[in-house]
Amino acid sequence: MSVHLLLSAGRGPQECAWAVARLLDRLAADAARHRVTTHRVETVAGDRPATYRSVLVRLAGAEAEAVAAAWTGTLCWQAPSPYRPATGRKNWYVTARPCRVDTPATTFTEADVHIVACRTGGPGGQHRNKVSTAARATHRPSGLVVVVDTERQFSLNRAAALRLLRQRLADGDVRAGRAVTAARRRIHDELVRGDAVRVERPHPSGGSAAAGARVRSRRAGRPAGRG
Repeated sequence: MSVHLLLSAGRGPQECAWAVARLLDRLAADAARHRVTTHRVETVAGDRPATYRSVLVRLAGAEAEAVAAAWTGTLCWQAPSPYRPATGRKNWYVTARPCRVDTPATTFTEADVHIVACRTGGPGGQHRNKVSTAARATHRPSGLVVVVDTERQFSLNRAAALRLLRQRLADGDVRAGRAVTAARRRIHDELVRGDAVRVERPHPSGGSAAAGARVRSRRAGRPAGRG
């Protein structure tokens, strides 16, 4: 089982990119406790060293979905700014959303295509109108149908119909891939500041790792305790 989770600073200040890096470490630690591995698939660096505008993480393991769900929503890194000591702001928000990273290519085999001879209307002379030389090809898995009648021989129209089906399926895969990419880009603009589902902060001196987090209960709408 694997899930892709995108952490993004959105259009927030440089501290939000710093927060992404800190939260990424916490996510990895939480995942490890659940025997879930993390792999950074894609990173966009921030303006400061060791910061990220966004990171796409792959979570893999039996509890991957549960870990992703616990980290989905608005996240908050609560700490003073390391870049602007004078600012009083301590809450830096990040968005985390599961997302698709690709779409499977449609497998094309002639065995999945049903082809029948048919007649078509319109100009073309008596041969085209009276003889079934056109080819109607149906790709069973997708339901896509094409009709080709450009040639006077059925065998030529059949071959052309197969080529056209293959091309249209490939074009559909390209459009689906673009839609997935566009959906991932929209996540960067979905950051809602405040009401974080998870608040993380630097570990207190000598404290345990668990002491640095507060998770909001999704059902009760209040802190669910340390974790």
